Amino acid sequence: MRVLVAGGAGFIGSHLCDALVARGDEVIAVDNLLTGRLQNVAHLNGHERFSLIEHDITIPIVGADWLDGPVDAVLDLASPASPDDFATLPLEILAVGSTGTRNLLDLAYEQGSRFLLASTSEVYGDPLVHPQSEDYLGNVDPIGPRSCYDEAKRFSEALTMAYHRVHVVDTRIVRIFNTYGERMRPNDGRVVSNFVIQALEGRPITLYGDGSRTRSFCYVADEVAGLMAVLDGDLTSPVNVGNPEEVRIRELADLVVELTDSVSEIIEVSLPPERLGDPVRRCPDIRLAQTALGWAPTTTLREGLVSTIRWFADQAPASQVGSGTATEVVS
Repeated sequence: MRVLVAGGAGFIGSHLCDALVARGDEVIAVDNLLTGRLQNVAHLNGHERFSLIEHDITIPIVGADWLDGPVDAVLDLASPASPDDFATLPLEILAVGSTGTRNLLDLAYEQGSRFLLASTSEVYGDPLVHPQSEDYLGNVDPIGPRSCYDEAKRFSEALTMAYHRVHVVDTRIVRIFNTYGERMRPNDGRVVSNFVIQALEGRPITLYGDGSRTRSFCYVADEVAGLMAVLDGDLTSPVNVGNPEEVRIRELADLVVELTDSVSEIIEVSLPPERLGDPVRRCPDIRLAQTALGWAPTTTLREGLVSTIRWFADQAPASQVGSGTATEVVS
């Protein structure tokens, strides 16, 4: 296939580009580089089946002079997606989840392409049902600090289904749960990258409360395999793609300290006011992906963290070791 990947220079997007190129597809990565990074796709530069276009998808794509010929699939992974981004880029997040997604859907409609939306577990908000299945309607605060991302993705799902119903666009929706691995941005406020960097530098790891809040962490290679399964499958309704192992944040901190052989102290502090909207628990029900698509994660948290820690250790200059302070932020 010839595939356009919006957000192709991002964390998950770049890994998805790798997988598509590896299986023989031609990939056009589109990214405005607001949070995506050139280094994430530098190894693909010069490949005959890969190109990178710097473009903001809130600007229409249909008729763009850089798109030379049709595409078979349009994949929407273009959104800032970390807690720090929620605080610093809320307007950009809302724009890309509305205007940006619509521009991509217009392209898919105009060309008869399959369309895949990378949505999020954030559409469930602070869930009252555990684990969360696709038919759970959520418990979302529409005006809280996280609402820019939660509501942008909820709207983009509604927009995707409207195009499916009105224009018969061949759509797919993936609800991504917490993903970690190589190419995470070092200072984006996600808990895995924060803990790993703090531990490697020997700085304190700070837990909000007693660390009893939970997340489920999916290694990026497993996440991408799930995205590919949804893309190639025939489900038009939303599909959860994540790891169903629910982990307490305290357990994650302990494991990171163990695997890095770090001297970092784990400290408990009160939850600050700006974090009061953070979900207390999050865990996916992935039975739909398992039964309909034959997908399930295969990488344990320990295995994935070993690879992630090795990557961060290779990236960090020695001059950074021992500097700064630590804060745990759960995304």
